[in-house]
Amino acid sequence: MKNTFLLFGLIAFLGSCTDNNYNDGVVPPVVSTAEFKLFTSSNTSGAVSVTDLMASAPMPRSLMISSVDSEGIMYDGLADEMIVASRSNNRLELYRGFKTLAASAATFPLTFSGSADFTNARETTTSGNFVLVAQDQAASNMNTNRIFVYQKSATGFTLVNTYTIPFKLWGIQMVGSTLYAVVDLASDLCVFDNFLANASGTIMPTKRVTIQGLVRTHGIAYSAEDNRMVLSDVGSAASDTDGGLVILNNFASLLASTPNNGTIALASQNRIYGAATLMGNPVDCAYDYITKDIFVAERLNGGGRVLSFSGNSSGDIAPKTSRLEAGVTSVFVLRK
Repeated sequence: MKNTFLLFGLIAFLGSCTDNNYNDGVVPPVVSTAEFKLFTSSNTSGAVSVTDLMASAPMPRSLMISSVDSEGIMYDGLADEMIVASRSNNRLELYRGFKTLAASAATFPLTFSGSADFTNARETTTSGNFVLVAQDQAASNMNTNRIFVYQKSATGFTLVNTYTIPFKLWGIQMVGSTLYAVVDLASDLCVFDNFLANASGTIMPTKRVTIQGLVRTHGIAYSAEDNRMVLSDVGSAASDTDGGLVILNNFASLLASTPNNGTIALASQNRIYGAATLMGNPVDCAYDYITKDIFVAERLNGGGRVLSFSGNSSGDIAPKTSRLEAGVTSVFVLRK
């Protein structure tokens, strides 16, 4: 699944990743909010959920889609389009017309999909009309970490570039021309400047930094509006209580002052960790810059939970909100 941006030439306001991963780096002026919604995907149920966060009593609406196992959910409120990376069908899928879908409808019909180019997809992000998909290494893809770049049109996705990445992938986010990518099985964050200017092939990050005290990075959410980076830590994949969130305020200057292969110290972090948080494997996160809330897809604890925390808090704290959602894998916040 992470902040406010333009998508396909139209303004959309988000709180990420993706999530919040639609981003071309342009920060529009703050306007009154017409929509504030939370989208989630699952890798077990074949469903996505949508929650109107402006309702007096927000309740998720579950809809079946064509993919049983999905990650990297994104939604464009003006175009009324949802995109997921299907792990069961190994393709990008686009669903259009949520706003005209009857409230009683149980399915979200597929509008169009891309070709089957990747396996073991983990996250998506956008830059203008380009959609990026992170592929984590697996036997099904000859243990190759790649980022696939597709150009979206009104009728489909066209693969335009494929990049081989020298580390295991999970969360990615485009911010302007820069790609931020977390390093799975490590505590590191990588930066690729002018990412889309590269020709297809193996590429190396411009900078790689270590986040002290973080065990295994997964989710990423950057907000340009308040210059805040949020990273999720799944810790041990087998533990349902050792996960957490790392919040990096004044991120741009913090990153600039950290040398390549340097470390961002604990003293520069806000950290939300502990048994009270209900985080064990927080695989994705999204951030809303207006409420300052962080939304989390917690995959292991309780079989899957959707959690929220104040981004201004730290310590072993209970989530502001919590609900069970089987197999939840990604979260996305729409702010429009």
